[in-house]
Amino acid sequence: MGSSKKLSELIILIRGAGEMASGVAHRLRQSHFRICMTEVSHPLAVRREVSFCEAVYEGEKEVEGVRAKLISVPDGIESEWKKGHIPILIDPEANKTREFLKPDVLIDAIMAKKNLGTHLEDAPLVIGLGPGFSAGKDVHIVIETNRGHHLGKMILKGEAEPDTGIPGEVGGYTIERLLRTMKKGIFLPQKMIGDKVTKGSVVAVVDDYPVMAQISGVLRGLLREGVEVKKGMKVGDIDPKGKRELCFSISEKARAIGGGVLEAILYWFNK
Repeated sequence: MGSSKKLSELIILIRGAGEMASGVAHRLRQSHFRICMTEVSHPLAVRREVSFCEAVYEGEKEVEGVRAKLISVPDGIESEWKKGHIPILIDPEANKTREFLKPDVLIDAIMAKKNLGTHLEDAPLVIGLGPGFSAGKDVHIVIETNRGHHLGKMILKGEAEPDTGIPGEVGGYTIERLLRTMKKGIFLPQKMIGDKVTKGSVVAVVDDYPVMAQISGVLRGLLREGVEVKKGMKVGDIDPKGKRELCFSISEKARAIGGGVLEAILYWFNK
């Protein structure tokens, strides 16, 4: 435990660049750490306006004043850091990037509810977000991701709370606020993130099969047009509070998890 490096010199590699990973990356970048992220070639983020993985499609993505840039090779990481950006590489296993960077911290923020190949030996400090990891076995520290009293808690031994399969409550709604498709096919949105919707309105179609809102509110998240979806897949998220500005800001959950990761890094190295 511990390092001879200054905290500002630490190199942090984050697997995943979806909503929660982006909340973590934003908080760490604002704390002046050097961050690099890896993603799959076709990420499926729903809360796209606050997910750095959109850079995979657009080349870059800005979230609350922090900009991420897609680069093709690890050699470009340093130049993006000098510009104040977060570099993102398409590297699903993160092996190529990890071997190049030799990071001080590796954070598995894929949020897959299971370990997709992260090991204790991947870095001096390995952190796993949510269920699927065991502190002391495959990661050093686990961060609780379940909404509630322990959200963002640093777990030094054992596992996070198991996945309930029920989304967290927002404005009194849980399952009702999610949009799911009942058919496999190509996703074609009829609305945009930030739009107001009413209960029963058509938000998107999948091969002409409608995806309908179960509650009224604003569209907080929605998949990209043209992606292939599976039956039962989450394709959107409605905020019943109806505040459009919240669709474009990091959630309290992502901020809390980011705070937990920051605490874990300070706990590990600030000795």
